[in-house]
Amino acid sequence: MLKIAIATDGPYGERAYEYIGKEFDTEFIELEQPTSMFADEIEIPEDALKKFEAADILITYTLHPDLTLDLVEMLHDKVEWVIVAAWRGEGFKNQLERLGNVTCPENMCDLQENGNPIFDEFVAKFGRPIVKINCQDDKIVDIEVLRSSPCGSTFFVAEEMIGQDLEDLPIKAGLKIQHYPCRAPKMRLFSDDECKKEMAANFHKEAFEEALEKKEE
Repeated sequence: MLKIAIATDGPYGERAYEYIGKEFDTEFIELEQPTSMFADEIEIPEDALKKFEAADILITYTLHPDLTLDLVEMLHDKVEWVIVAAWRGEGFKNQLERLGNVTCPENMCDLQENGNPIFDEFVAKFGRPIVKINCQDDKIVDIEVLRSSPCGSTFFVAEEMIGQDLEDLPIKAGLKIQHYPCRAPKMRLFSDDECKKEMAANFHKEAFEEALEKKEE
């Protein structure tokens, strides 16, 4: 089974751990955040390093940039792939992604296959939402989540849509994500980019549009 290691130095990553752990062998490792914004030497406990190195994929929800940089530089050649969930600035993103097997998505709801077998195995279950709709007399009776956002918001939206009419369903799905406690905007502090919660809403809207199109084929 695919092994996933999730690193955090604060309040983020627990929800991803809850949902990813249902599909894959997953470790959740909490690290101490450096007290200074700029730390010359980052110390990572040996037992944590061993858990990271045993993983196929490392997902970092660490907010301290030096800690994130050290983790990625230290471990990218020990794991198959690294997903940096929290990052600040295009320069930092480019620096990390130059390592080759590192991706810094604008939003964790936007992960899609990239051709790497290990990464694609993970993204088959978590990333840009995909759903299958079952209805009866223009009423939704069941929704199968084929691929969920890592935080589980897709399951939340799917459950809320059961019993709804097909009319304006994608719009309803996109609006419903606003009621899920999405943490994406808080992980991208000091960013002027498009609202991450709005991006998540659009991804779910598109997922339901595509599901309706396939249903009509």
